Amino acid sequence: MFHKYIKLGLTALITAWAVYEFSQGHIGNGIMLLLLAGLVLFLYFKNEFLLLAFLKVRKQDFAGANKWLNMIKNPSSALIRKQEGYYNLMKGIMTSQTNLNESEKYLKKALQLGLSMNHDIAMAKLQLAGIAMTKRRKLEATQLLNEAKKLDKYNMLTDQIKLFKEQLKKL
Repeated sequence: MFHKYIKLGLTALITAWAVYEFSQGHIGNGIMLLLLAGLVLFLYFKNEFLLLAFLKVRKQDFAGANKWLNMIKNPSSALIRKQEGYYNLMKGIMTSQTNLNESEKYLKKALQLGLSMNHDIAMAKLQLAGIAMTKRRKLEATQLLNEAKKLDKYNMLTDQIKLFKEQLKKL
C-alpha cells in the first residue's frame, strides 16, 4: 500500500508523537501510538499484500492469491530484498501451471534475491527441477533434486522428491 520508505518515515513520526504524548502525561495515548508504530514497522518487514497472498495460497485459492500479488505494482521499489524473493517465489509457483519459461525466470530470481527458510529454498529448487525435467534437462534436474533433498531437513518434501526421482528414471 505504501512505499517502504514511507512506512519507515511514518513509524518515526508516530514514535515522535508518542514521545510527545508521554511528555504531556498522556500515558494511554503514548502506549497506543507506540503500538500503532509497531504495526507500521511490522508491515515494513512483512508486506500486507504478501501476507494476504500467503493466506489465499493456504486456502488453495490461487486466483485470489494472484489478485493480491498483482496489487504490488513495482516489487523492486515497494518491497525489501527478502520480500521480493518471496514475491518472485509466489509468482513462479502461480505461473508454473501456464508458462514454464516465465515460471523458471521468477524462481531463479527468487533464489538469487534470497529466501529466509531452507524449506522455501528447497521448494523453489524442486519446482525448478520439475521445469528442467519437463524441458528434458536430466542433469540439471538431478542436481536440483539433490540440492532440494539436502535443504529439506524436516522431510516436508520427501514424497515429492521421491516422485520426481522416479519420473527422472523414466527419462
